[in-house]
Amino acid sequence: MPGNEGAEPWEYCLYIPNDPRAVTVCRRTLRLILTMHGLIGLVDVAKLLASELAGNAVRHTKGPAALRVRWSGEVLRVGAWDADPEPPQPPAALDQVTESEDGRGLGLVRACADAWGWYPLTRNGNRGKFVWCELTAAEEEKRDRTPRECIGVASVTSSDTCR
Repeated sequence: MPGNEGAEPWEYCLYIPNDPRAVTVCRRTLRLILTMHGLIGLVDVAKLLASELAGNAVRHTKGPAALRVRWSGEVLRVGAWDADPEPPQPPAALDQVTESEDGRGLGLVRACADAWGWYPLTRNGNRGKFVWCELTAAEEEKRDRTPRECIGVASVTSSDTCR
């Protein structure tokens, strides 16, 4: 990635309340982080993915959540922690949910990320999970397009989070 070769690894964590407005805060914070680190080519898709992950954490749990962004070895990892230990529902194929208002978040993540997954967390008696996805710098040229093209759908509805 131009201007970022050999960059030292870095990580940011943003703790968010269970409030739908927190997703917008996550999206805007991520844009600033990536811009300041010269990762402009990853901004649009990373914002879409972060919005889906943080949105799921806020929408499907009752407690606090967090967005974690890490850059290491030419890989951007974006993840969301929440206090619900239940695994996420397996993502549906996008062609089955493109017109649906619900149930396509992890399908978008699967379609746009280079890798994704989740794992349970237990710390100090608290339980939860961390759902993550990765974007690699080597794939940046492919991603130099809109999230709409990334997911291959003709239209993006008002519920999509790629604003």
